[in-house]
Amino acid sequence: MPDAEHPIYLDFNATTPVAPEVLEAMLPYLREEFGNPSSTHPYGRRARAAVERSREQVARLLDAHAEEILFTSGGTEANNLAIRGVMAAQPERRHLLTSTIEHPATALPCRHLEREHAVSWVGVDAEGRLRLEQATELLRSGTALVTLIHANNETGVLQPVRELASAARRVGAVVHTDAAQSVGKVPVSVNELGVDLLTVVGHKLYAPKGVGALYVRRGTPLKPLVLGGGQEHGRRPGTENVPSIVGLGAACELARGRLERGMAALVELRERLWWRLQAEVPGMRLTGHPTERLPNTLNVRFPGVRGSAVLAGAPEVAASTGSACHEGGETASSVLLAMGLPPEEALGAVRLTLGHGSTAQEVDVAASALARAWRVAAGGSGR
Repeated sequence: MPDAEHPIYLDFNATTPVAPEVLEAMLPYLREEFGNPSSTHPYGRRARAAVERSREQVARLLDAHAEEILFTSGGTEANNLAIRGVMAAQPERRHLLTSTIEHPATALPCRHLEREHAVSWVGVDAEGRLRLEQATELLRSGTALVTLIHANNETGVLQPVRELASAARRVGAVVHTDAAQSVGKVPVSVNELGVDLLTVVGHKLYAPKGVGALYVRRGTPLKPLVLGGGQEHGRRPGTENVPSIVGLGAACELARGRLERGMAALVELRERLWWRLQAEVPGMRLTGHPTERLPNTLNVRFPGVRGSAVLAGAPEVAASTGSACHEGGETASSVLLAMGLPPEEALGAVRLTLGHGSTAQEVDVAASALARAWRVAAGGSGR
């Protein structure tokens, strides 16, 4: 049975465990295959071959070419490289367009660029989807970059990246999407989306923490942020983290094989959890679009109480009141406020995210525990 030390894990959007298959792929490169990929002797050549094999595995998952994949230390570095690198490479264009629901790894670089560039922040509707018409009206000939998250990390709502990218191309803008949450959960094709850059994060898809990738379409203007050796085509110098890169490649290969089956299973569990919570918590509200969202993500609002109080009263459940990257305070989520929710209602939100390995029994136990905690937090009134 779950307890405070071993709770039911419903925080897969924060991080995933390393898959057994991924760990097995990594182990040789943590032990005997320790070579530097830049070395020309057999140790180095084997390490280089492993890195290039992983590059191909990531590319296959994204419908990209292997040479368009750059390895990074994670999503924050990839987003910074994409945003700041593109803007630096196009000094004649001074406009950037983004949304009000970006992860801090996108929002803060955009804020930084406001010192010297014009940045447009486009809002979302009550269901958490970008106001596409407003966004397209703001595009102009001086727009260098459009960056829009693919799936919001808190609500799981999928954004109209493809439609915005099509409009951006008409003014010659480069398009980036942070796909940290969507890669491995839903099909992601850089060609179908029409993007020039796309961020991948290892620890969101059963690879280790501290590794990620940036897809860069051929011909995309991009200046490196760090100077050094010639690794990663000179765009991201530094000795490659071979074991973690191998892990990321293995995770992408694993995702390709179980994507369709895994999506269906996660949707079934998500809807079961939602049904159970609705049955036990009168007045429960769903946050975000009812269908255009990740298959594993359920953001709900408990009526009359704070989400933090519900989680504190249900120690047998490990979940989040918002993004794990900026937790800690009792201020309402900026994403939910951007959707127009009143602060007191937004504070009642809890993000429940499922993953491979989640079970129907866990869902049932978690729903009952959360409902019981809500009743206690609400003073036993059930209101």
